Amino acid sequence: MRARGWFVLFTLAALLLAPTAGVAKTGFEDKRLQLTPFGGWTLFDDKLVFASGQELKDAAYIGGRAALRLGSIVWLEGAGGTSSTKPDVGGDDVSWYHVSGNLLFSPSIGHAVSPFVSLGGGAWNVHHSIGSDEKLSAFEVAAGARVRLTEIVGLRLEARNVLALPKGNFEAASVNNIVLGAGLSFGFGGTLKDADGDGVPDKADKCPGTPFGCLVDAVGCQTDADGDGVCDGVDRCPNTPEGAKVDVHGCPLDADRDGVFDGLDQCPGTPAGCKVDGNGCPVDSDRDGVCDGVDQCSNTPTGCQVDERGCPKDSDGDGVCDGLDKCANTATGLRVDRDGCPIEITERETEFLDTGMIRISDINFETGKTDIPAEAEGTLNVVGEVLGKWSEIKVEIGGHTDSRGSAAYNQTLSEGRAAAVRDYLLAHFPKLQADQLTWRGYGEVKPMVPNTSALNMAKNRRVEIKVLNKQELKRQIEKRRMLNK
Repeated sequence: MRARGWFVLFTLAALLLAPTAGVAKTGFEDKRLQLTPFGGWTLFDDKLVFASGQELKDAAYIGGRAALRLGSIVWLEGAGGTSSTKPDVGGDDVSWYHVSGNLLFSPSIGHAVSPFVSLGGGAWNVHHSIGSDEKLSAFEVAAGARVRLTEIVGLRLEARNVLALPKGNFEAASVNNIVLGAGLSFGFGGTLKDADGDGVPDKADKCPGTPFGCLVDAVGCQTDADGDGVCDGVDRCPNTPEGAKVDVHGCPLDADRDGVFDGLDQCPGTPAGCKVDGNGCPVDSDRDGVCDGVDQCSNTPTGCQVDERGCPKDSDGDGVCDGLDKCANTATGLRVDRDGCPIEITERETEFLDTGMIRISDINFETGKTDIPAEAEGTLNVVGEVLGKWSEIKVEIGGHTDSRGSAAYNQTLSEGRAAAVRDYLLAHFPKLQADQLTWRGYGEVKPMVPNTSALNMAKNRRVEIKVLNKQELKRQIEKRRMLNK
């Protein structure tokens, strides 16, 4: 019981010591072979006695251990040693020997103190100076700790139980000798410690903790040939342009997918489909505000208003785009000039400004009637547009007939037709005020040409719109000229 007590106490001390150790970056545990000269004390089992019944005295122990690393935590170890003793009172000298092969498990590689356990089998021999030897098989269990001192030297602390196995009756095994001791372990072979696995030993590594897979230089510092912040070996996109932002794989980012990398793109957020220049900014060849690639109507004239597709708007459908059209809302069907103004309106306005009058000879009233015929509305609309541009003028609408019929009849007819024209203009052109337009019938008394033919009589059947305040018209004309300078 004494021996077992010592064994338990020593084992607990070793196991409790191990967790308190800090991490040490030396290479002792990485050595492939460890040789340990070992010394200590053998505690003989009380049941191991001489024929006289006397117990053996506990004695000094000398031996050795040799371990070969099989894996990260598993070693194949040979252990052996001897102790020389005497009985308590008189008797012959006794030498005890043991040798065994063991599997040793040390799970804390990488720490300054590594606990271990081992188990295995072998043989022991009790040699008497007088009498025959006792040779038995043995089962061994050991526990302890290895303390790292340098890269090649460590201290081994061990408690070992050597159990004798009677021949043919293993169940009766009960004789245990306990070996307590220590020794200096010397490591050979293997490689130097390389904690980050970059191929540079820790003692020479100036950049410990290198991420797995990174290529490093001679001093263990990761290389980054394209300077994108992702090390060579991990970088899936080498030769990234300087300044480009990259993802975790070292590949350039392009958030707006315009072909110019983030970090170099001076116009982030480019709409999808836009063509861009070398700086990532949209190209707009016709400068209509819609970028090339999205613009479905290239070469839009400068100044035109366009829709989201880059195509010119033409609200009044006259063929001149909004933004360049100086006469918006042109009535449908009218021919226009390059400024979008109806050619007929332009001609009528020129006539009006040059002569102070607009003469209309193509209102084909039905015989004896004053109703405005539908085919004449276009002509009157042109007149209304012209008059609406001059808010301060006053005009007279004069009706004229040919000589057919009586003078009284023609007088009444001309008055009705002049009034009908005035009513149409006021009804269709809100800009015109009633006090601007007066009307008068002249009947047949002011023919343009003799009523000698159908053609002449058609010319005489007319409506004339005359300016009554020509000075005001001149003043407005001059004012517009000044504003346009």
